[in-house]
Amino acid sequence: MGACCSKEGDYGDRQIASYEQEYEQDDHVFEGDYGATIRLLGSSTFISMATAQGKKGINQDAMTVWEDFTGERDVFFCGVFDGHGPSGHKVARNVRDNLPIELSAAHKHLKTKHRSSSTSDLDALCDDEDDALLHPYSTNTKANNDSHRDEDGSDSNQVLKLWKSGLLRSFRDVDKDLSRDPSIESYCSGTTAVTVVKQGDHLIIGNLGDSRAVMCTRGEKGQVIPVQLTVDLKPSLPREAERVRRCSGRVFSLEEESHVLRLWLPDEDSPGLAMTRAFGDFCLKDYGLSSTPQIFYRKLTEQDDFIVLATDGVWDVLTNFEVVKIVSAARKRSHAAKFLAAHAIRAWRSRFPSARADDIAVVCLFFKLPPTGKTMSDVSHITPDSLSHLNSSVSQHTYRSISSSDVDDGYDFRESNIRFQDIPEDWGGEGESLVDTSLNYPRYTNSRNKGRPASKSADI
Repeated sequence: MGACCSKEGDYGDRQIASYEQEYEQDDHVFEGDYGATIRLLGSSTFISMATAQGKKGINQDAMTVWEDFTGERDVFFCGVFDGHGPSGHKVARNVRDNLPIELSAAHKHLKTKHRSSSTSDLDALCDDEDDALLHPYSTNTKANNDSHRDEDGSDSNQVLKLWKSGLLRSFRDVDKDLSRDPSIESYCSGTTAVTVVKQGDHLIIGNLGDSRAVMCTRGEKGQVIPVQLTVDLKPSLPREAERVRRCSGRVFSLEEESHVLRLWLPDEDSPGLAMTRAFGDFCLKDYGLSSTPQIFYRKLTEQDDFIVLATDGVWDVLTNFEVVKIVSAARKRSHAAKFLAAHAIRAWRSRFPSARADDIAVVCLFFKLPPTGKTMSDVSHITPDSLSHLNSSVSQHTYRSISSSDVDDGYDFRESNIRFQDIPEDWGGEGESLVDTSLNYPRYTNSRNKGRPASKSADI
């Protein structure tokens, strides 16, 4: 059974639910808002996608790719979502379905205002939107708003402003709508989200939780170099923990896993969430859990090859370096995500035989057309067999670093003199022991019918 295009499955009208079980087994393509093409599985010229169910029950991971996003050519939206809690799979799919729709509409709205406004008016519009969401913890918004023009005269700053404001608005609105949806129990369930918008040579990443975006670039001798573009947003990050405590939430670890900090309610030892930002989980939204994403920007260069978005089922068992080497070794782009998922599954079995393997969702977005007459392995000078000799020691590989002071609003990657160095320990990233996302779920009755107090939290 091949790809399926159907008006009945029009994503823009949110009619896709009837296809949920069917798409898991084969490629399905749908028509979205403004004529975009939506893919939930499979591959295209620039895309490779794959998912694998772990050993914890129903697959709670979800993913989506929108090509010609907002109706514009060479604009992509990609996202992976890792659900957790009793209804995590429903939350993940709800966000997967609705976030691109909200972002597309928000971007169209802001772009229309841009056309009818001066640059200063756009700055005020976007700054007002940003301040409303980031206040009062915003400390480095200005760094992301400094004027910057490319050699061809286009203004990267304006591109960033439009997408940043759209992302902030759409993440907020999707979370708000989720809280009002009686068909999904999201009070004790939630999902992470890592998304990327590619517009020409601009990359804008929105991150919520501990899924991750890693890019592959090339060194002077053609060697692959991983560039981590997001921060794993966990309670181990000092600024994240500080926000939680200011909102009366608690951050501490259990004796049996002293290296894992978790987020807890003020007066109950639950739910023990191992992240500080997520959609849903409304039992914690008054106590420091944030649904405001970090926004990151990168201007692509000729050395940049592709970006991998994946849930922590991949990053728990493979390093950034291993991931980009594996994807580079795939002989066909269409197989790249499946190739990576298969290696992650093998790593779970060999490295953690007694652990329950996590679900996996992978999206690979390639930046260039495939080289004529060459496989990806030819270009990367490695073969699949050589992957067994990969060194998984983080300290022996180079990564582009984001300092802890940049955690609040995201880091602007436009500067050309960014140093390469090892990932700081407080990223909460590679080499960490495996943990469940949450330990206990609060036993609330009729929680959706109870009046919730106004949120005391102030999202960064």
